Amino acid sequence: MPVVLVANPKGGVGKSTLATNIAGYYASRGHAVMLGDIDRQQSSCLWLNLRPPQAREIRTWHASEDGEVVRPPRGTTHAVVDTPAGLHGSRFKEVVALADKVLVPLQPSIFDIYATRDFLDKLLSHRHADKTKVALVGMRVDARTLAADRLREFVSGLDVPVLGELRDTQNYVQLAARGLTLFDIAPGRVQRDLEQWEPIRHWLDA
Repeated sequence: MPVVLVANPKGGVGKSTLATNIAGYYASRGHAVMLGDIDRQQSSCLWLNLRPPQAREIRTWHASEDGEVVRPPRGTTHAVVDTPAGLHGSRFKEVVALADKVLVPLQPSIFDIYATRDFLDKLLSHRHADKTKVALVGMRVDARTLAADRLREFVSGLDVPVLGELRDTQNYVQLAARGLTLFDIAPGRVQRDLEQWEPIRHWLDA
């Protein structure tokens, strides 16, 4: 059973957006998916409470009990974990040990870039190299800006695959407010965004 961890030490970089849409993608493929949230803000759990009953099922996974991270229950085929900002110490080690894949969202901000550099060093040193795959996704990227160029310069020097860049669009905001993802609505309405997700989907399915 694949467990996908969405993590970055910075807040507000799009972790919950990425985690909910990954869960939505797995659900659209007919998988029994659970979405866990170990962030105190519980953004993903809030999103699940907004999800309409006619949408494909994504179950809640209480990923933390008595301060310890627990494995998803039996019957789950795919699990996604949303994590808090400042993930460190024993909690960091527990969730990384649980994960088969770690996806790190990164915005084109100099502060996010420097924070993520240190986090990646720690992540790569703690992961199970033969088991855990790590990749980056650029979030809220305007391809025409200098900030986007700076982001590409940064990731080009990393030994970590970059799966692409997701644009800054109200599609994510409006869908999240209804408990939905890109994969819950007619493809023609979000075609450009689905195209940006294509390499992410391939990585998730690999």
